[in-house]
Amino acid sequence: MTKIFLEVDTMFFLPGPIGQLEVMTAPAIIGQPTKAIAIICHPHPLFGGTMHNKVVTTLSRAFQNLGLCTVRFNFRGVGKSTGSYAEGIGEMEDLLAIIQWVESENAGVAIWLAGFSFGAYIAARMATQWAASQLILVAPPVVHFPMAELPPFHSPCLVLQGEQDEIVSPLAVYEWVDSRQPKPTIIHFPNTTHFFHNHLTELRKTLEGVFLSFP
Repeated sequence: MTKIFLEVDTMFFLPGPIGQLEVMTAPAIIGQPTKAIAIICHPHPLFGGTMHNKVVTTLSRAFQNLGLCTVRFNFRGVGKSTGSYAEGIGEMEDLLAIIQWVESENAGVAIWLAGFSFGAYIAARMATQWAASQLILVAPPVVHFPMAELPPFHSPCLVLQGEQDEIVSPLAVYEWVDSRQPKPTIIHFPNTTHFFHNHLTELRKTLEGVFLSFP
C-alpha cells in the first residue's frame, strides 16, 4: 500500500550506511493532492551546509506548493547524522539510503531529486545511475567537482543559476549545460549571488511557474 507523509515538518532518524541519518519530511500544502515526493540535497558539509539552508528550504516550500511531499536530510557528519564528510562518495551512499527508504514506503509514487551547490553535484551523480522523474540543480559546482565527466542523466534536468554567483562560475555552468546531451533546461537569475540573497522568493516563484502544469 502506498504511504504518503502526512505530518507537518516531521523530524526523525533513519538507519544510514554508517549510522543514523537525520531526516525531515513535509506534506504538500493543505488541499493539494500528492503528486510526487521530492528529495532535496543540501550544500557542502564542511562549509556550513545543512538541510536547514535557506535555498534548500525554499526548494522544499516550492515543491510543497506544487503538490509534492518533501524529504530533506543531513548528510553524514551534519547535525545529528552519524559520521564525517566522505568526499562525496559516502554522501552518495547516504542519498541512496534515503531513496531506498522513500521507495519502500511509497511504492509507485514519482520521485523528484533536487540539490543546491554540493547537493546538486550529489543529485546529478545519482541521476546518472537512477531515474528520477525530475532533476533540479541549483548552482551546480561544475568546476569544483568532476561534473564534466558525468554520463548522461536518466532524468529530465532543470538548472537554476545566479548570474552573479561568487562561488560557482556562471560561465562554467552555462558551458557545462551546453555540453550535456540531452541538454538541460537552464534559467538565469540576473544580479543573483550563490545563496540567492534577496532572491529566494523569486527562486520559489520561478520554480513553481516552471512546474505549474505538472499533472
